[in-house]
Amino acid sequence: MTAIEYFEVECTEPLGGEYYKQITIDVLLDHNLLRVIHKLHIFIDPKVPVFVAVGMLKKITSLVRVRDFANVNPLEGKMILVISDETYLAPMLKIFWQRFGKDHVEQPDRFTVILYDVAVDPKEIEEIVVADPSEALYKDLIYAFRCIAPEGFRVRRETYGKEKFSFISSEDTLTGSADALISEKFRLMGETP
Repeated sequence: MTAIEYFEVECTEPLGGEYYKQITIDVLLDHNLLRVIHKLHIFIDPKVPVFVAVGMLKKITSLVRVRDFANVNPLEGKMILVISDETYLAPMLKIFWQRFGKDHVEQPDRFTVILYDVAVDPKEIEEIVVADPSEALYKDLIYAFRCIAPEGFRVRRETYGKEKFSFISSEDTLTGSADALISEKFRLMGETP
């Protein structure tokens, strides 16, 4: 059914809970997120009204560095980077422009970048981080839970870190009891909030 180790939907209306379990699976499948969630607990109480989702994430793909998609070739007064995958070219150029200045960075074609007069070791260039896949993951995760939460639950609060996340929404203002509710749901999964 799912690749999630722990998955529970707790609802004051049992039939509603079954529907939300299927909705959650469908949305997470559509957003290709089932593979990254380790544990997930959802709580819905339409009488309060409140929707809570807390979860633990699996280890996320490592950072993307220049060495992962480009070869750095040092020459006299310049370094030529041969790009094998254009996916991260734009963020790499932005980093180079900020770090070295636009006048030291040239892109003669889509597979070549030349750095002129930069006093940096080629190994240091190879180690520059150009993307963190977890940033997009969290945006996708929050978007998915906005889709899963009941229609009209517009008051929201999201928190996320490297290993865990929480999402709470309601029709009403969220109070201090929201934090207690989130903590309680983490404990039900056997995790600390």
